[in-house]
Amino acid sequence: MEPSVKTIYPENRMPSVSKKRRISSKLSPWLFLAPGLIVFLIYVVYPILSSIWLSFYEWDGLGEKVWVGLSNYQELFNSEAFYTALKNNVLWLIFFMLAPPIGMAIALFLNQQVRGIRVVKSLFFFPFVISQVVVGLVFSWFYDPNFGLLNIAFGWFGMEPISILADEDLVTYGIIAAGLWPQISYCMILYLTGLNNLDPEQLEAARLDGAKRFKMLWYVVIPQLRPATFIAIVVTVIGALRSFDLVAVMTTGGPWGSSTVLAYLMYEESIFNYRMGYGASVAVMLFLIMDIYIAYFLWRMLRSEK
Repeated sequence: MEPSVKTIYPENRMPSVSKKRRISSKLSPWLFLAPGLIVFLIYVVYPILSSIWLSFYEWDGLGEKVWVGLSNYQELFNSEAFYTALKNNVLWLIFFMLAPPIGMAIALFLNQQVRGIRVVKSLFFFPFVISQVVVGLVFSWFYDPNFGLLNIAFGWFGMEPISILADEDLVTYGIIAAGLWPQISYCMILYLTGLNNLDPEQLEAARLDGAKRFKMLWYVVIPQLRPATFIAIVVTVIGALRSFDLVAVMTTGGPWGSSTVLAYLMYEESIFNYRMGYGASVAVMLFLIMDIYIAYFLWRMLRSEK
């Protein structure tokens, strides 16, 4: 007769299989997350904390760091260049909000089964895959007052050439228009993906209830595109606040600093003026503005879902 489990393992010494499974189930997710968390801590959290700490010092990047406390922030808030850059970032943020609705409109237009639609989709997708530097160069030629296509078109209507990138009042809007081109393409891709994942049962039920065109779009399609809208708005906000490439390529912050933004001001102060601490204070302010906006938007989204 084979011995029972209780005979081999007394009750006070029986292995707790369920306890081991519980411990294993708790540790397994952390083991899988560990590589990503380590990379995130090294390349994201540590640089952020280092920038905040550096903003309290005066440092040229080579010599010794000198503690100055809040002097960098006091100088920043008294700087006209900071408020010009902040105003331009606000303009970027306002006009970049056109990208999600325009991207949705284009996606709705392209989401149909007709001959040759893939070719049209690739043409709309093209701006997203090219470099921001290339976009900046293309629009610099487009705006050129001598041979640019824009001023050639103005000439057809008897208008005088306009040097957009040399005009303090127009330069920021010209750069924003260049930035909107690839941003709209990105939002279009997000909405095309969302349209391909619509629930066919909800669409069919809406058709049976008599929903057509605008009502179908407003009450059935757009609510199902909420995840795509969330990602599109968050990415668009981040892209508007960290705008740098196009400013650096098209104007280098000119003319006379009128087109500079916070990211370029940080770069200019840190690299060209050798003021790492002051540049870090600009980075901290940009980080706080970005965090406040995204946190507010996340709070609104979670509240609306509840």
